[in-house]
Amino acid sequence: MNAIPSGYRAASALAKATLVLGLFSGCATSNIADPRDPLEGLNRATFQFNDTLDRYALAPVAHGYVNVVPEPIRSCIGGVFGNFSDAWTAVNNALEGNLHDAGSDVNRVAVNSTIGILGCFDPASGMGLDKHRKDFGITLGTWGVSPGYYVVLPLFGPSDLRDTVGLVVDFETDPVGYLYPVWQRNTISGVRIVDQRSQLLDASNLLEGAALDKYLFVRDGYFTRRRSQIYNGNPPDEAGDISVNPLQTPEKPTPGPPPSRN
Repeated sequence: MNAIPSGYRAASALAKATLVLGLFSGCATSNIADPRDPLEGLNRATFQFNDTLDRYALAPVAHGYVNVVPEPIRSCIGGVFGNFSDAWTAVNNALEGNLHDAGSDVNRVAVNSTIGILGCFDPASGMGLDKHRKDFGITLGTWGVSPGYYVVLPLFGPSDLRDTVGLVVDFETDPVGYLYPVWQRNTISGVRIVDQRSQLLDASNLLEGAALDKYLFVRDGYFTRRRSQIYNGNPPDEAGDISVNPLQTPEKPTPGPPPSRN
């Protein structure tokens, strides 16, 4: 019987600890500049830790990866990992009731896994099977679960209580986490981390040049981006209002009577 990998148990434990910490922080929400972020002091410290780790470890490795590995091979590697995520996206679209996109995702995975050689190439996009990006945190938001407090997770970065729960589910359903032997699983996981970081090098350069307070820039951007993802890029005007089904096409206003020609 396969046991859950230790790294995934650690991620689950971290997420659960974050939830408990968030629940017990309710009494400290007074005199907080942003009520979404009552743990700002702790979050800033974690953000600084993550930023330092990225600056001196992850980013240099990602730069080396880009410089050494030819672009066609990097594209193939990223496509294979993206093919894994497309399968999980299909499940989340189905859970959200978005059966049209779920069916498109299934067909996309089938095409790219065969003709595209496990996702190394992307013939599905040329067939009109567009790529979607969904995770279980977005699914929870679609179901009406509020985000809760903002949290910065060690190594994983910005999140909130809802998305932390979603992160646990995402980890538990990731097939890479169940690969054996362990060295193979760790190697694939390491390559995926470096590949994902390499794709964000331009964005991190933009962040360095644009943000006076990187913490606030990332926090506000995180909430905006996640809300947009939950509503498929069309969020309602009032912040925090998730009472409307984000999969429902907005109704057009009923046209009024023609103007009088008196």
